Amino acid sequence: MKCPTCQHPSSKVIDSRHTEEYEAIRRRRECENCGFRFTTFERMELSPLVVVKKDGTREAFSRDKIMDGLLRACEKRPIPYDELEKRAANVEASLRNLNKPEVSSNEIGECVMNELMTLDQVAYVRFASVYKEFKDIDQLMDTLKHLTKGSDEDEL
Repeated sequence: MKCPTCQHPSSKVIDSRHTEEYEAIRRRRECENCGFRFTTFERMELSPLVVVKKDGTREAFSRDKIMDGLLRACEKRPIPYDELEKRAANVEASLRNLNKPEVSSNEIGECVMNELMTLDQVAYVRFASVYKEFKDIDQLMDTLKHLTKGSDEDEL
């Protein structure tokens, strides 16, 4: 690692620790030539994930969009923000575990709905009503029936 001040090609690591989220390693370094101390971060490089939208266009995957959807669905619900971040990470991990360079927006929506179903039924219905673009009350009622059947099975 080059020193940012004198450009000497060698430095030694003084301290190394994980970031709070365990997504990177923070290293304190000292230049072996001038003694300047600086910090570097080591992160895992993930391959890009491309989303194929309903109209066939493609765009880069964004965890922020997943968080936006979860926040809207869970608005005014008693769900901590940390839990939503965890669920967004679960969705991204599920998609990356498919080992495909491209995923459809339908696959993303299904993953989000699976997370919401186990998190909060009201948030699930809110998200499903937008995601599935219900045309009438019958479609909504079918979803509610499916949801209550799942609850009934859990009680058995």
